[in-house]
Amino acid sequence: MKLTKLATIGTLAVSIAGLSACNNMMPAEKTSTQAKQVSTQAQKAPVQSETTAKMNVVQVAQSNAEFSTLVEAVQAAGIAGPLSNPDANFTILAPTNAAFAEALQETGMSKEQLFANKPALTKILGYHVINGPAPVYAKDVQPGNVMMLSKDTLMITPEGKLMDESGRTANILQTDIAATNGVVHVIDKVLLPQ
Repeated sequence: MKLTKLATIGTLAVSIAGLSACNNMMPAEKTSTQAKQVSTQAQKAPVQSETTAKMNVVQVAQSNAEFSTLVEAVQAAGIAGPLSNPDANFTILAPTNAAFAEALQETGMSKEQLFANKPALTKILGYHVINGPAPVYAKDVQPGNVMMLSKDTLMITPEGKLMDESGRTANILQTDIAATNGVVHVIDKVLLPQ
């Protein structure tokens, strides 16, 4: 059970890392529609403070109201402890509250139904974590496939977006929120493994 939780946490980190990398790989020129979309997304992204560098990835999420649903999910899955490991190097792809609301609507599930299904919740959260030898910062990301903690594959597109195994794409809203045991990247969708 602990191994599954750790795998889920790792997957969550990997997903975040992949998303942040995708954000920095976006083409330099943007159409007015793309520029407007990026501007809107930037306004919704949680803000990093200097104190987050003294927090672990769980505390970073807990410190920002935009991650309250993610924090609830991590607690419901029972993986807050493993994600707080001071010796880990997590890369977390952190969906916002709006991303969770959209995913619940898309799947037709209530938050209570999702949180009650610990195996599914743990797999989904693990699909947002990379646990590697070092945290993955935006500058390190390249297009290709990334193995997440959940043992599922996440694709980083040449356009800098994240594509899950269901073919859905996520945008990276903010990158490189440093923590004591990794890095957090903010995304606008909950990634869903198959």
